[in-house]
Amino acid sequence: MEQVENKQVIFKRYAVEAPKETDMEIKIGKVKLKAPKGSGFLVKNLYLSCDPYMRGRMRDFHGSYIPPFVPGQPIQGFGVAKVVDSDNPDFKPGDIVAGITGWEEYSLIDKTWQLRKIQPDSDIPLSYHVGLLGMPGFTAYAGFYEVCSPKKGEHVFVSAASGAVGQLVGQLAKLHGCYVVGSAGSGEKVDLLKNKMGFDEAFNYKEETDLDAALKRYFPEGIDIYFDNVGGPMLDAALLNMRVHGRIAVCGMVSQHGFYDPQGIHNLSFMIPKRVRMQAFLQTDYLHKFPEFLDHVIRNYKEGKIVYVEDMNEGLESAPAAFVGLFSGKNVGKQVVCVAQE
Repeated sequence: MEQVENKQVIFKRYAVEAPKETDMEIKIGKVKLKAPKGSGFLVKNLYLSCDPYMRGRMRDFHGSYIPPFVPGQPIQGFGVAKVVDSDNPDFKPGDIVAGITGWEEYSLIDKTWQLRKIQPDSDIPLSYHVGLLGMPGFTAYAGFYEVCSPKKGEHVFVSAASGAVGQLVGQLAKLHGCYVVGSAGSGEKVDLLKNKMGFDEAFNYKEETDLDAALKRYFPEGIDIYFDNVGGPMLDAALLNMRVHGRIAVCGMVSQHGFYDPQGIHNLSFMIPKRVRMQAFLQTDYLHKFPEFLDHVIRNYKEGKIVYVEDMNEGLESAPAAFVGLFSGKNVGKQVVCVAQE
């Protein structure tokens, strides 16, 4: 039975502050290219997704919707992989799958329900199944349509707008007939939002000394929908600028991932006179909408009405730096790691 080397990204220790590359290490193990009887199936990982939610799994906290990583074991996350060997009749060698896998070259999948088969399409890069057509894309779709309940002509603000989720939220809002403004952390990202993704306006929040004033500049009549990916001071400023019956979808709080003692929100009282609805959500709450999401996004992508920007790192050894870079805004677009070509 053939045995090969299996490079892995191992989780070393729980982290209190922002993730560091030293919280992970590269190790070389061995793996047999055969799925043991009753085990599920063995995959060769092709693309791995770097996502902010993974920061929560680096804490020694067991009260979340997903358990923490296990020190000494490979990091886990969303990926696209090819089945090498299978003891499961639903998955055959050569099948392409997307879902939860290990940060390693080969993974033995026993929780087969965490992956789905995908049909390769020459018009769609396989890596899009961890981005545009994966968890981040579906988060954008479910959050915008199901949580925000948009109406044509409404004014929409998206933070971290050039990221994996935000870039699609803005484009969905434009397709819905909304006025859309995004914030991002560099001039390059602002240019992408305005000139490639079709946002009406965008601004670099790092150049704004007064976020409230910035939002009043772009939304003189107020905000109907705020899709929040960052929390912190941006959420506080948005609360000052919401319109009556405005909606805030709380998707992420990336600005708080580096704090052991997270910052509080000061302007919640402004929700009362404006009757603002603020709702957190997980994309898993809406999985019954996933087929509808795929149909909608694939159709609009193929018609050229949706674009998607990836930041692709090559090689599994680049994964720790790629992940850590999320929390300082180094990535431009959806951060992906290419482990192997098909």
